[in-house]
Amino acid sequence: MRAQPEQQAPPVQRVRVRYAKRGRLRFTSHRDFSRAFERAVVRARVPMAYSSGFHPHPRISYAGAAPTGSASEAEYLELGLAEEVDPEEVRAALDAALPDGLDVLEAATSPGGSLADLLEVSHWRLHVGGDDPELATAVERFLAAEEVEVERMTKKGLRTFDCRAAVLALDLGRAEDQEGAVLDVVLRHGTPSVRPDDVLTGLREAAGWSPAGGVLQQRLAQGAYDEASGAVADPLALPPAAPSS
Repeated sequence: MRAQPEQQAPPVQRVRVRYAKRGRLRFTSHRDFSRAFERAVVRARVPMAYSSGFHPHPRISYAGAAPTGSASEAEYLELGLAEEVDPEEVRAALDAALPDGLDVLEAATSPGGSLADLLEVSHWRLHVGGDDPELATAVERFLAAEEVEVERMTKKGLRTFDCRAAVLALDLGRAEDQEGAVLDVVLRHGTPSVRPDDVLTGLREAAGWSPAGGVLQQRLAQGAYDEASGAVADPLALPPAAPSS
């Protein structure tokens, strides 16, 4: 009879990490990133906790990964650690162990609960490029529509879904550091998850508008959504301490 594997101790600390995918590294798939990150954990000598079983794995939980090809300043994961450490030391060590373009920006001890549950919305910036006078009209028509159906191939096959319901905000502006227009989009997460390219497809369906060239998609933030202010909360910010009695 095959011997039962040794049971691993549970993590003594959980650290949440925000990282960025920039430049050419935005084309890194989630699978490739997870492999690179596990190697970085070893090089950085992070004291990881491991899963039990015949093939233990470091306890890393990924949440809300951006589509391949999208730049992002707001990717998140959570580490289960075998000993308590300073989160800033973990951040610095991991950032040094990863290539430029995969940049570890922030780390904080988890206060408990589910990280994924805190990622309710995403704020995206779509760099359209060029000056298209019809884009403003397309945005107005999209926002005025009660429903905009789009099609996308998913793991379960071709699906048709309403992309308008997921759009909490859609604003047209100008790029500060390059020519052309930008679309600022706030998308509520759901099933199926509405992506920025679905919004571009929705603009075509609602108003017949399509970008003349490629569109750089950049996620700026993920977190809880404040309906009153339109702000996206930082999921790594700890809740304020309760006042002492």
